[in-house]
Amino acid sequence: MADLFWLSEAQMRRIEPYFPLSHGMPRMEDRRVLSGIVFVIRNGLRWRDAPADYGPPKTIYNRFLHWSRLGVFSGIFAELAGKGPRLEPLMIDATHLKAHRTAASLLEKGLLPRRIGRTEGGLNSNRHAVCDGRGRPQIMLLSEGQMSDFKCVALMIDTLPRAKTLLGDRGYDADWFRQALSDRGITPCIPSMTNRRVQIPHDAVLYRQRHRIEIMFGRLKDLRRILTRKDRCAHTFMSAIALAATVIFWL
Repeated sequence: MADLFWLSEAQMRRIEPYFPLSHGMPRMEDRRVLSGIVFVIRNGLRWRDAPADYGPPKTIYNRFLHWSRLGVFSGIFAELAGKGPRLEPLMIDATHLKAHRTAASLLEKGLLPRRIGRTEGGLNSNRHAVCDGRGRPQIMLLSEGQMSDFKCVALMIDTLPRAKTLLGDRGYDADWFRQALSDRGITPCIPSMTNRRVQIPHDAVLYRQRHRIEIMFGRLKDLRRILTRKDRCAHTFMSAIALAATVIFWL
């Protein structure tokens, strides 16, 4: 197939230090297997439909599942994003990801939450992200589709990178959130809700840069296995998002 995806040698050198050590028999070439994982995520394929150029589909799936459980892909994303340059301003937003019937079939079973919720649009998950000034994700969180943005941002606020300004839409207009940002030395650039008695001014020119986080969501949704969630487990779906974000924005 002419449209196969391959990680470059330079990209592999950047992420190899975060791979688990191989024990026992040597494992299949990391570059070959990881390229196959990205190809499946990009094209929304079943694992069994991975091209033979990447090796046995069972090997590709097992590597993805095992490393997802170990947190390898999320760890790579966190390390590379954390070492990136601090570019102003920060931006925060969220987007819905529709759950495929294969992901929602075991909604009520299992010990771990699947992060799939029911909204007017059906079963879906909600992905929250904080980006830098170039629209590169630095913090990501997965929640149920019906969970409010305020509950999720409360989980993320302690991990916010240092910055002077944070851009957000009026859905983040809350007094406690503005105060929490101010306590961290961050100036909120958030339009006021229409029902506020006293409107809080914001920098309208600076606010126009918020389109970059929307572009980031769009680029990730170009990968069909992220646009429509097919993974039942939250950790595997989040690993797919973390791997895609790493390849697109940090390699």
